Amino acid sequence: MLKPRAHLLKLGERLLPLAARTPFTLQRIALERSLNQVFSEPLADHAFEALEGHWMRLEVVDLKLAWCLSCDRQKLRIAEQAPVQVTIRGNWREFLLLASRQEDPDTLFFRRRLVIEGDTELGLAIKNLIDSLDPDLLPSWLWKLLQGAGQEVALTGRTQPVSA
Repeated sequence: MLKPRAHLLKLGERLLPLAARTPFTLQRIALERSLNQVFSEPLADHAFEALEGHWMRLEVVDLKLAWCLSCDRQKLRIAEQAPVQVTIRGNWREFLLLASRQEDPDTLFFRRRLVIEGDTELGLAIKNLIDSLDPDLLPSWLWKLLQGAGQEVALTGRTQPVSA
């Protein structure tokens, strides 16, 4: 019998690939609204200063998803294409481990399970920003969901280095 967290991962494996079929405009609207709401406090405190005037590309390789992110006047912006200075690439399970704090970001990058390409200094600033964000900013239900799913990934060990 599968544990609830294992069910959650199985559901994720089935549903997450559908996100690549969602029109980019809907992805952009949902991401911008959600990210700006969740990170309103750090944005107001200039925590995303490293992204001001710069573009970062976030690629979820196994889901064939990618977004370009920037910060403009304390608001996060999402674009399909932009003149990016840095790319952070990985598979969805590695990003889940990062988001759920089940794995140290340095370990994920050192083992090439997440990859930074381009402006390394900007990439490291973004990695440090991600690591510094307080999980209490997330709604408690979402944090619990991320933690549970991340713990299951960590227990099963089903992750791998990123293929370019």
